[in-house]
Amino acid sequence: MREPDFVRTTRDSYDAVAGRYAECFSATLETEPLQRAMLDAFAALVRGGGPVADVGCGPGYVTGHLHGLGVDAFGVDLSPEMIALARQAHPELRFEVGTMAALEVRDGGLGGVLSRYSIIHTPPERLPEIVAEFARVLAPGGHLLLSFAGHDEPAELAEAYDHLVALAYRWSPDRVADLLREHGLQEVARLVYAPELDVRRGFPAVDLLARRLPEPSDVGGQVA
Repeated sequence: MREPDFVRTTRDSYDAVAGRYAECFSATLETEPLQRAMLDAFAALVRGGGPVADVGCGPGYVTGHLHGLGVDAFGVDLSPEMIALARQAHPELRFEVGTMAALEVRDGGLGGVLSRYSIIHTPPERLPEIVAEFARVLAPGGHLLLSFAGHDEPAELAEAYDHLVALAYRWSPDRVADLLREHGLQEVARLVYAPELDVRRGFPAVDLLARRLPEPSDVGGQVA
């Protein structure tokens, strides 16, 4: 199957800036208490529930943070250069080159999926297949924490913007929540950061937490 152009472009672009990216962002959580709090809440929900994939892990600093909180976390990223940096920084953890649309995980094999800004380079028409893949790999009761640049126009799913690395999209939290629901992922909570906190672009940022609903047969079995 031919690789989509946006996948190749995104991978090549992040390969080219991997070292600089790691230098700029690997200490981000030290100065972002709200982001840490959301990650800590996610860790409390998924800890002990099975492996957790940090999808779009970059240089691995968030994967390492989850591991430090007792989560059985591993990282996946499109960029081989990012994965090389992650392995160097955290040799005790597992990191794999892979794509969000085709995770090498069995159905229901994960207790959690973390996707921090990894969907922003996905064309809007391709987002449903990414959400479907996240739903596929999550066990019933497992949690997804999805972070992205947001916008507040619910009539539009996405709005393109000129990212420094590659073309990117910011997303309507309500429309993304609707899409999650269509794939059996129920919103649990959301945190929307004030646009003023983004000093460069003035975009609101969004953390959207969702839970994989049990299959109807599972619910019926519990009731019986």
